[in-house]
Amino acid sequence: MDKHSDQKRAVQYLYPPIDPYDQQMLDVGQGHRIYVEQCGNPSGIPVVVLHGGPGGGCSPTMRRYFDPERYRVILFDQRGCGRSRPHASVTNNTTWHLVDDIEMIRRTLDIDAWIVFGGSWGATLALIYAQSHPARVRNIVLRGVFLMTQRELDWFYGGGAGRFWPEVWSRFETLVPEDERGDLIAAYHRRLFSGDMAIETRFARAWSSWENALASIHSTGTGGEAPGDYARAFARLENHYFTNAGFLEFDGQILANAGRIKHIPGTIVQGRYDMICPPESAYALAKAWPNADLKMIRNAGHALSEPGISAELVRTMDRIAGK
Repeated sequence: MDKHSDQKRAVQYLYPPIDPYDQQMLDVGQGHRIYVEQCGNPSGIPVVVLHGGPGGGCSPTMRRYFDPERYRVILFDQRGCGRSRPHASVTNNTTWHLVDDIEMIRRTLDIDAWIVFGGSWGATLALIYAQSHPARVRNIVLRGVFLMTQRELDWFYGGGAGRFWPEVWSRFETLVPEDERGDLIAAYHRRLFSGDMAIETRFARAWSSWENALASIHSTGTGGEAPGDYARAFARLENHYFTNAGFLEFDGQILANAGRIKHIPGTIVQGRYDMICPPESAYALAKAWPNADLKMIRNAGHALSEPGISAELVRTMDRIAGK
């Protein structure tokens, strides 16, 4: 889960635009090649950026949260999305494949340990990666915490968030027959993987629009219409992961394994009025992880580009670099 609306409102807090000094397509096996880029200072503090979705892809704006003189910034498009290939593919595409991909990137770039920076689904993946490879993580910075629990999925796809946005929820819900609305993730899954490109694209745009409409605290309820290729990859991958409960072993696994990262310092930046990933998850994580500092941002929703969230993330990264 992740969208990037209202970027102009947050741009004043970001570093100037920069271009990558290195771009490559990394063959990670199982038929997948992922796009990886590096920017900033090649001798700087390494930080890997984990985008949201699943399926959102990275963007040039994500480079700008880090002082380019002090950070070596690594961004990549996860399997099946962005510039990675094959596009919109869910074959050999699970959380554990992504964890292995992150490790392959680290080894390929000859990095011993790095900072892990992620928001929304990127926060989920950051936590799972850190719990799997704690010796390779020197700091964790999260935004818009999503713990991949059934409770969170029920909130967003079972009508909880829809109580605050009934007109937007109605557009999302009424696309499927009434007898299928008890499980909208499954109903959309049947259509997103129907094999009919027109149907897949129509429902992908609806899936993406529902999430995008709730991303910003300043939303008017209009999610816009994403380009078909982007929407299809985003919706198919997100639905695939949610259908499979993130490929975790049990519900609540991330919190249960919080002890594995207790020694790693962290910062959690959370919008107080996040409709996609409500603050209770960030609060629960902070209680289970005493070495993390929870920054609750008032007058902010979910989007990375919320001004208060952008400002706090830049401050956090500047502070870490200052140490």
